[in-house]
Amino acid sequence: MTTQPPADACDLLCLDLPVAEALRARMPDLPQTEPAAAAAKALADPTRLTVAAVLAEGGELCVCDLAWVTGYAQNLVSHHLRNLRTAGLAASRRQGRLVIYTLTERGRQLVHAVLGSPLATTERN
Repeated sequence: MTTQPPADACDLLCLDLPVAEALRARMPDLPQTEPAAAAAKALADPTRLTVAAVLAEGGELCVCDLAWVTGYAQNLVSHHLRNLRTAGLAASRRQGRLVIYTLTERGRQLVHAVLGSPLATTERN
């Protein structure tokens, strides 16, 4: 009985050494990829991505506004905002008794890259 190699593997072991060495030399190292992976992971959660999309569209918003717009509880929104801030995708500032959140430039770019536009383009009635 012969076994077939997986469909995503080469049937023949080969290596284009000049190309492989050039790619390896330009490959990002772990200190570069860890923050990028953390940012991608932060937007991998659908609730967090929704909160980030609303921030991308709304600019500066407090937790109360974000909770109302998204339909999520304030404590849930607050939790997700904390994760976005930790990943460097959101920033906050105090305005009196309110804490106002906004996306960082990197956060805006990533939300746009993931969604194509800040908010879904479905028609609303």
